[in-house]
Amino acid sequence: MNDNILRQNIIDELEFEPSIDAADIGVAVDNGVVTLTGHVSTFGQKAAAENATLSVKGVKGLAQEIEVRPFGANVTADDEIARRALHTISWNTVVPDGAVQVKVQNGWVTLTGKVDWQYQRVAAFAAIRYLAGVLGVYNNIEVRPRASVSDVKKRIEDALKRNAEVEAKAIEVKVSDGKVTLDGKVHTWAERSATVRAAWAAPGVHMVDDRIMIA
Repeated sequence: MNDNILRQNIIDELEFEPSIDAADIGVAVDNGVVTLTGHVSTFGQKAAAENATLSVKGVKGLAQEIEVRPFGANVTADDEIARRALHTISWNTVVPDGAVQVKVQNGWVTLTGKVDWQYQRVAAFAAIRYLAGVLGVYNNIEVRPRASVSDVKKRIEDALKRNAEVEAKAIEVKVSDGKVTLDGKVHTWAERSATVRAAWAAPGVHMVDDRIMIA
């Protein structure tokens, strides 16, 4: 796809997404690799802009350089952000009680701890990304290994076969001590994302090495 057409499609998608104020977001495209610049008022908008961009057909890579600039002169104190984050996570029924610890420094939140599933790790991140004062999130929560290598590999391969978005034959899956390595080629970023989600959905997976190329 022509870079100019892709750039316009991304701009249209950012403006279409109601959770994003795209007025101050810049978009540059070079051979399918997108660079987002500018600023937004919340980390949630920054994350939403990234997701919206990756959903556009033709995107092969993304450099995320958007800055978070909260509205107003009053900056939320780190200890207040930490209290709000812990409270919000505690209300999320998906995340086990006491499984996640929170550290905040200069508006950047670091999540640590251990959970049994990747979706719990993602839920903790999603719970705090729209909190006032959050400038960024480091999600260092670990997923505990739980299943055998052969079981994990089969579950992932079966999931890929069921997924309408993915050509399963084009993907090679390797598993070692809870680490999954994905190789192969797909046609869109959506296919690549669906493959990575399938890998993370298997029990005991604590790392996914995504080597899939977009052809």
